[in-house]
Amino acid sequence: MNIRKASLVRRPLAAALFVALVAPGAAFAQTAREKALEARVAQLEQQVQLLLQSQQQQQGQITQQQTQITEVKTAQAAVVPPPPKPGAPAPIQKTAISAGAGPNTRFTYGGFIKLDASVTSTNDGDIADGTVGRMFYVPKTIPVGGGATREGGADTDMGAQFSRFWFATDTDLEGGDKLKSYLEFDLFGGGSTAFTGNELATNTYSLTLRQAYVQWNNWLAGQAWTNFQDTAALPDTVDFLGPTEGTVFVRQAQLRYTKGPWSFSMENPETAITPYRGNMGQIQSDDGAMPDFTARYNPKGDWGHFSVAGLVRQLKYQNGPANVDSEKFGWGLSLSGKWNLGKNDDLRYMVTGGEGIGRYVGLALNNDAALDATGDLDNIGVVAGFLGWRHAFSSKLRGNVFYSRAQYDNPTDLTGLGITKSSQSAHINLIYSPLPKLDLGAEYIWGQRELESGDRGDLNRLQTHVKYTF
Repeated sequence: MNIRKASLVRRPLAAALFVALVAPGAAFAQTAREKALEARVAQLEQQVQLLLQSQQQQQGQITQQQTQITEVKTAQAAVVPPPPKPGAPAPIQKTAISAGAGPNTRFTYGGFIKLDASVTSTNDGDIADGTVGRMFYVPKTIPVGGGATREGGADTDMGAQFSRFWFATDTDLEGGDKLKSYLEFDLFGGGSTAFTGNELATNTYSLTLRQAYVQWNNWLAGQAWTNFQDTAALPDTVDFLGPTEGTVFVRQAQLRYTKGPWSFSMENPETAITPYRGNMGQIQSDDGAMPDFTARYNPKGDWGHFSVAGLVRQLKYQNGPANVDSEKFGWGLSLSGKWNLGKNDDLRYMVTGGEGIGRYVGLALNNDAALDATGDLDNIGVVAGFLGWRHAFSSKLRGNVFYSRAQYDNPTDLTGLGITKSSQSAHINLIYSPLPKLDLGAEYIWGQRELESGDRGDLNRLQTHVKYTF
């Protein structure tokens, strides 16, 4: 109640008192009655004052509560990031997990648990226990050239070392800039050794860095898939990689710029060299001063995507037999993509060719170049690729069929005849998802590796997995 309301209350009281005092025949004649009226007026005025004080106290409490609510809302607005854009995933938490994180930072985490089990049969010798070729399809490890002195065999392997997890941050900066980071690991490091465990007891494996990079708007810096590789074109496989010999597959440190469908990078250089008459031997040389340069054009649409990528690089070897340096130029082109044939079908493909790019193809199935007797480099050419078809039988069952091949042009007078001339494989699989994010898969793999001598080795494998993605 304000001053105006108080004056309105007092006016009727004053009027009543005036009427009582000036009524005819009452002036100065009823002293006792005057005293009673004065006492009544004083009592009413006291009640009015108490009512005014109560109203003022209530108004003060309301004002204080409104002030507190405003302060709480202001504090919340200072720590809560802006709402996500339409279609963007909702943040896990409203405030930063770490005190060291910048404001408006969101954290995400994911990965999968994967049990692999396989039975492998080879016809020209066994793949050594505990090696990479026993864990997934690596054509370079297919035994070849044993002849009558080596017998094939069948081996069963089980492991969970390809389980994976990743951790990422996403920060909204002032002015609309974006800052992101990504860390990815699996357990495929170390193998079965006395220090990390063995198959007799613990089956312990070491943590392995896969990717680690930071992105600021269009720039990426760190370790990631090479820009020369199209990971979106890879088939849906049960094996770790699948069409290995026909696939560009490298992770390495790089600096990359992406704008729309275009991306450019300079990446860590490394040269894989076949020693003179060294057959399948390998020298790893990091003597090059120039990074590997790549460029990619990758348009996308409802129809799928198409990608064309180029690679130029310097191959270099120092301190040869004649104590001279050798340097050559390497190049490669790759076409790849995914073509959606309908709701339940798509085709995936990749074709790669060039000279001096051996380490980029098929998990370094062959080398970049060979040395001659004087220590000079001679490039090795390659043409590789795969084609795959994916079909969804239902929302829970899907299958894939794909074929992969790599062919090399080796200078056999320098390398010898014990080097890989070609490799090919065929795959068919079924993957059943009884629950969301849970896959049960089985894949049959036939692989073959041929040497320049004409010797061939075959591999037959039944690969299975149980995979839960989170």
